[in-house]
Amino acid sequence: MDETLDERAPTRRMGEEECWQRIADAPYGRLAAAAGGEVDIFPVNHAVDDRTIVFRTSPGTKLLELTIRHRIAFEVDGTDETEAFSVVVKGQAEEFDRQAEIFEAERLGVSPWAPEEKDRWVRITPDEVHGRAFQLPPGRLGS
Repeated sequence: MDETLDERAPTRRMGEEECWQRIADAPYGRLAAAAGGEVDIFPVNHAVDDRTIVFRTSPGTKLLELTIRHRIAFEVDGTDETEAFSVVVKGQAEEFDRQAEIFEAERLGVSPWAPEEKDRWVRITPDEVHGRAFQLPPGRLGS
């Protein structure tokens, strides 16, 4: 067993502002939804809109699960030069289709990565936002 002392600072909780900045800066996140006793995780590219998260999708499993059960979790994680982080959002996801809301969402620049048409819009309204970060071990610097 390695008895070397790990002299890194302990894991720290991120404040709400830092969490929102990490969400906004992340190129994509993961949406966890549950329906019919099953949990699915979907990668989505997204944008932050006034302390909500919006993304585009198409009809299918993801949208069906959000219609059946609005409660979701959303997560972003990553690394920078010195630390790794994870932010988890828990809240409600709902499709929106009012033209004024869609127009505002389109101005955020969310462009789907997948080639299929993504003409449905979803907004996540958080109940909780939590984040943690820790220093990477020496020799394991982030990207």
